[in-house]
Amino acid sequence: MWRLGTLGAKMDHQQLQNVMRKLALQAGARIMQVYNGPDFDVKTKSDASPVTEADEAANEIIAAGLRAAFPDVPLITEEEAESHALRAATFLIVDPLDGTKEFIQRRGDFTVNIAYVENGVPVRGVVYAPAKGRLFYTQAQGASVEEMGAHDLGAVGPVHPIRVNPAPDNAALMVVASKSHRDAATDDYIAKYQVRDMTSAGSSLKLCLIATGEADLYPRLGRTMEWDTAAGDAVLRGAGGVTLDFHTHAPLTYGKAGWDNPFFIAYAPGVDLKR
Repeated sequence: MWRLGTLGAKMDHQQLQNVMRKLALQAGARIMQVYNGPDFDVKTKSDASPVTEADEAANEIIAAGLRAAFPDVPLITEEEAESHALRAATFLIVDPLDGTKEFIQRRGDFTVNIAYVENGVPVRGVVYAPAKGRLFYTQAQGASVEEMGAHDLGAVGPVHPIRVNPAPDNAALMVVASKSHRDAATDDYIAKYQVRDMTSAGSSLKLCLIATGEADLYPRLGRTMEWDTAAGDAVLRGAGGVTLDFHTHAPLTYGKAGWDNPFFIAYAPGVDLKR
């Protein structure tokens, strides 16, 4: 079992960026083959969540690629239950298809998520939404971008730096919330703010919408796992955003026993948070 402090050589962040981007695109292409094909089987995992052949195929691509490129870095992935017993402060963490319910219903809000966590902090991440043609990642220097164009495996397209809304209007906030996990507690919390408009999005796209300035606030008062959020959280932090524990307002950390997140709030720093 991996334990704290067992990692040796310093991570090559340019290599990490290149590998994560490539694997996300490869996994996304395989996911879309299933998505655009005939009906697919849906199985139920031990935690009652759904899984499809697209989840499993994407996981095989990503896990094999990461282990080949970074054999000394612990890898935690949603689809490999045995990896959930690993304990480390620095690791790779993957959700090969976040938003399986959206995928099953053939709504486009699903993503491929790969992140690198260093000492409990998500410092590098890639979020790819293949059905929407949107690709977000942190560059080797730590800043976040959205890559435009055809997303060619062999050639990086034009990249646009992304930043959170630098001066959100607290009298007219744009709020993003979950499509599949909206509840009364979330609505009650949102009601504390003056909201200009609300948008729904699935999976880690919500974090990316704050990173691009398309939304200002995302409260999540429900269960999530670290693999659900790590990549989007890295992108958001690289764009100047913040993700806090809902109750303590401490920064969200990673590598916790069980891999459960607390309830959290993701936002642009200019938002006047309500307790």
